[in-house]
Amino acid sequence: MKLFYIILFLYPLILFSQTREELEKQRIATEAEIKYTNELIVNTERNKKTSYNKVLLINSKINNRKEIISTIEKEIQYLTNSILNHQNLIELLEDDLDSLKNDYANIIYYSYLSRNSNNRLMFILASENINIAYKRMKYYQQYTRFRKEQANNIILSKNKLAQEMAQLEVLVEEKNNLLSDKREESFKLLTEKEQKDKEIKLLSGKEKDLRNKLKAQYDLSSRLQKEIQRIIEEETKKAAELLKKKNTGKFQLTPDELLIADIFAKNQSKLPWPTVRGTITGVFGEQSHPFLSGVKIQNNGIDISTNEGAIVRSVYEGTISEIFFLPGAHKTIIIRHGNYCTVYSNLKEVFVKKGDKVSTKQNIGVVYTENDTDHKTVLQFQIWREKEKLNPEDWLAKLKNG
Repeated sequence: MKLFYIILFLYPLILFSQTREELEKQRIATEAEIKYTNELIVNTERNKKTSYNKVLLINSKINNRKEIISTIEKEIQYLTNSILNHQNLIELLEDDLDSLKNDYANIIYYSYLSRNSNNRLMFILASENINIAYKRMKYYQQYTRFRKEQANNIILSKNKLAQEMAQLEVLVEEKNNLLSDKREESFKLLTEKEQKDKEIKLLSGKEKDLRNKLKAQYDLSSRLQKEIQRIIEEETKKAAELLKKKNTGKFQLTPDELLIADIFAKNQSKLPWPTVRGTITGVFGEQSHPFLSGVKIQNNGIDISTNEGAIVRSVYEGTISEIFFLPGAHKTIIIRHGNYCTVYSNLKEVFVKKGDKVSTKQNIGVVYTENDTDHKTVLQFQIWREKEKLNPEDWLAKLKNG
């Protein structure tokens, strides 16, 4: 049997099974997030009013639906590659089996011609010396063993071929099921887009009011950023004074703080979420407004929509640098992790005080819920490296962890 070729084809399949498992986990997690988003949408409908927040939630659901479709497409691609690998392996096994059968047929034919045991004995006895006689005897022994091995190889090849054929049928069925799932998800996506368009149409008469609200939010965001920058600048000064070093505008770190910062940096894409449950309704950076033409939105962090009474927790161990109140943004907590800072805004309650040491996933507060308008509960979460704003989505784990 061509062992090299079998290993060559099976090795990608081992990697495939690991990747497929990860994709399935991602798909299950995204489906759970869509279900949770639906719960949040139901909560926004308590006041029977169409709201901007509801549009954002639907938009989040649409993005998650697209992610599911993308994940399914990746799974289909992996299955397609796996099917091709199995088909190639089956062809090799069939060729190998034909070759084994031909070789075995020649062996049987030769055995038939030399079936008389006297001929074998005379062949050995006619040797010129004892060494040649011994070699001829070993030849017959090896020949007999080779004949048995060829017969066993034929049986093994047949069994392996049957296994690969069965596995191929399973993979083809899985691919067909995924294609069906993709069609179903695409239909749901179309329905959700129609729902979003309907909500936007209902909001179209409130464009002036929405633009005014956006301006107020922009002003609030600017004040919040100035306050965060001021606090970070103060922290850098204090750190320099404490270590009796020149203030360079960057954090002067103690050995312990250097270690915390180093480990924090190594946890990129692995940090736990600041809320146990939640969905992202506002992404990092500048982007076009979902439906107001010519309007750009600047977000210095991410907005996480969650349920009323949601607990906020620290994403990593550190020290509470500051807690402050800003009208409209409510309470904000800044936690320092070496030269990194995480910011948690729009809190109703806080469980910590300035100077406290906190651990990873320690509860630090409760998100504020706006009951008068959208009935929304949104945490504004930011990550800074000194004066540089970072995209929190690059730092949080893809799968939410409790």
